[in-house]
Amino acid sequence: MADDNTSSLQAGRTGLIARIPDAEPAVSAWRERFDPSAREGVPAHVTVLFPFLDENRIDAHVRSILTAVIGRQHAFDLLFESCERFPGVLYLAPVPDAQVRQLTEEITARWPEAPPYGGKLSEVVPHLTIADGPDDTVLDEIETSILPHLPIASRVSSVDLMVHDGARWQTRVSFPLLE
Repeated sequence: MADDNTSSLQAGRTGLIARIPDAEPAVSAWRERFDPSAREGVPAHVTVLFPFLDENRIDAHVRSILTAVIGRQHAFDLLFESCERFPGVLYLAPVPDAQVRQLTEEITARWPEAPPYGGKLSEVVPHLTIADGPDDTVLDEIETSILPHLPIASRVSSVDLMVHDGARWQTRVSFPLLE
């Protein structure tokens, strides 16, 4: 969710994330400095779908469908072994990423009006953003500090619906995966 300028988000914007708490010790200080979503309450995560539906569209029926779609997927393990980059962005790359992609595809198939990243990207690349915006020298410094903490293993057992209230992101509901 850090791939959008969160400071300009209106209340009611939503996203679906897989929390990666095992990465927090390695990335939280950098995320607080260089990831606007972290300063607005989003934990270390891999985005499943952003943006999702506006909050006013998420009723009991939508939550029921999300429960079914997400709940039929098995919990899975991710391993973060390396840092990668988009222009101006440093991130941890999850391996394997097929189950994150599958979740994104299934939810998008159900709600095609909510394409990943608003349809701006032709390919979904699952990732955990560490820093967004600093120059390459700073990204190099951050990467050097992160590498000794790798690999990071994490189990994904749920997907959280996050809602922006105009200032901060809040977790509205957590959808469990099959164990």
